[in-house]
Amino acid sequence: MSNLFEAGDRVLLVDRKDRRYLVTLAAGGEFHSHTGVVDHDDLIGSPDGSRLRSSRGGSFVAFRPTLGDFVLKMPRGAQVIYPKDLGPILMLADIHPGVRVLESGVGSGALSMTLLRAGAQVTGYEIREDFAERAGSNVEAMLGEAVLDRYDVHIRDVYEGIDETDLDRVLLDLPEPWQVVPHAAHALRRGGIILAYTPSIVQAARFRESLEEHGFAFAETLEVTNRSWHIEGVAVRPAHRMVGHTGFLSHARLLGTWPASVPQPAPPWSWCC
Repeated sequence: MSNLFEAGDRVLLVDRKDRRYLVTLAAGGEFHSHTGVVDHDDLIGSPDGSRLRSSRGGSFVAFRPTLGDFVLKMPRGAQVIYPKDLGPILMLADIHPGVRVLESGVGSGALSMTLLRAGAQVTGYEIREDFAERAGSNVEAMLGEAVLDRYDVHIRDVYEGIDETDLDRVLLDLPEPWQVVPHAAHALRRGGIILAYTPSIVQAARFRESLEEHGFAFAETLEVTNRSWHIEGVAVRPAHRMVGHTGFLSHARLLGTWPASVPQPAPPWSWCC
């Protein structure tokens, strides 16, 4: 990738008060704000990290957006999973190049682009066509057209079943993820991982009950909080604002049912003590 901005690039403009604006560069284009106008032509051909001024003297720094920047500023039709949860999802679901993932619902594409950037092959189920189209355009805008070879979104209801088999992972951002558990038990390979993102602990509890009924084990539910710190000389304190609760992450591994002729091992909690 060239270090110089080109027409068509996404650029993050950051003003002196740390306000951030996501801009798509176009020859002859303009960015308007209360501090004046920035000509896109002044940025095209400039390096990442360039400083510039608007027509009214406003100061900006131009960067290529990180994935986290893009998720927070990209066009959206549905609420996104925030960066503070996207990172842990990659670890909890053990996402790596080549892993086969079913994701439902795809919403605005925040989780999709995170999985694809980690090298996964993603099949998406989404009931709303407008959400699927928005997710696809956001993924392409952030990662480029080539990544679409590993991204296939279907307009369908995952509650009605999963066509794919021998999946490595099933990731869910749905109101009733427990309805998917029986389908996931057949679609996942043994040892595969299921993970659900749920805003309510009641949803998480019901999801966990369904996991126990369908051959999943090693289940865990957690939430991630994010508190920044104010550091200015000797003035060091927690920031007055923080991103607290967004959702619960519940995950488990598929052990499946055991044939009657094979002695079933003791449950994991009895292996010690």
